Amino acid sequence: MSPRRLKRVQVAFRTDASIEIGTGHVMRCLTLADALRERGAECQFICRLHNGHLMDLIAERGYMAVALPKPPKEAIKTCAVPPHAYWLGTDWARDAQETCQAIAAVDCLIVDHYGLDRRWEEELRSACRHLMIIDDLADRPHNCDLLLDQSLGRTEQDYNGLLSAHAITLLGPDYALLRPEFAELRGESLARRLQPKLEHVLVTMGGVDRENVTGLVLDALDLCTSPSNLRITVVMGPHAPWLPQVRARALRMQRPTQVLTGVRDMARLMVGSDLAIGAAGSTTWERCSLGLPTIQIALADNQKEMAAVLAKRGAVIGTASKEDLSADLPNLLSILGTDQLKSLVSSSALVCAGGGAATVADHLLRLSLETLEGT
Repeated sequence: MSPRRLKRVQVAFRTDASIEIGTGHVMRCLTLADALRERGAECQFICRLHNGHLMDLIAERGYMAVALPKPPKEAIKTCAVPPHAYWLGTDWARDAQETCQAIAAVDCLIVDHYGLDRRWEEELRSACRHLMIIDDLADRPHNCDLLLDQSLGRTEQDYNGLLSAHAITLLGPDYALLRPEFAELRGESLARRLQPKLEHVLVTMGGVDRENVTGLVLDALDLCTSPSNLRITVVMGPHAPWLPQVRARALRMQRPTQVLTGVRDMARLMVGSDLAIGAAGSTTWERCSLGLPTIQIALADNQKEMAAVLAKRGAVIGTASKEDLSADLPNLLSILGTDQLKSLVSSSALVCAGGGAATVADHLLRLSLETLEGT
């Protein structure tokens, strides 16, 4: 495939970030956009101006970002289909109309949004040659050509009756959308963990953490009997509503604790960490790719199933509930020894190797170019 031809592929992403939604959907779309751009494609984003949007970050990363109108103060929360429909901040038909107006015809439209389903997708068919869906829930029907679900243990049967017959599926963590540095640093990270230690704990509850679970984790860590040389690093998003409180709590910790925002090299930070206490979101695959032992906490109902699967595979330690952290976390850390750390390293590293973004980009461009060459 020549670079000249790849430049003909025009890609649009429809995704959102907000205090309610979090940042993970936009961040993984940015990762895929980077892989596509590296292969010559041109990408743009269409996002609604929710409280906590990431439009500035998207523009900073070099992509055109088209803003859909900000939702009214009383966003629509009465829609029951699909279950996350209220995340749109408007009804699906209006969102479809506004998205059509925001983009010219593109070769591929990529949708990463739990609030959208087949009805919206059918309205957008005329605006794109191919439509790709990124999903984790398998809870609603889609009209798409390509579907990516990076969930561990996901099978085609989970989407029976939800996809059109011609749809191609990319299922499982082998397709997880991770930045290339995770695959690049995998060997170094695994080698560092041949003799596990516990000196540096990384706490990351996602870019928003709207219920301040980070604060609960810090409270629990202060109750733990931990090594005297233990240090703690907390990573939060710049829009996290509890950031000032977490910073204040960090100053009162018994062990040295730093709070970082806007981290640009998460892979390197994870390589230098001995244990993560983290949410069961998309960062799960980053930790697994580097074999980073993890105590995982499901922050939302849609994370519980995957957290349980990972725990059953031995890829994470339990799934401490946020309600019981003060008791669970000290107990889990008290029994955490070298053998268990080694087991976690090996089991988590088997889940994901980190090369999914390149694989997905190649699939998508191959599909787009085959169509272009036939026109």
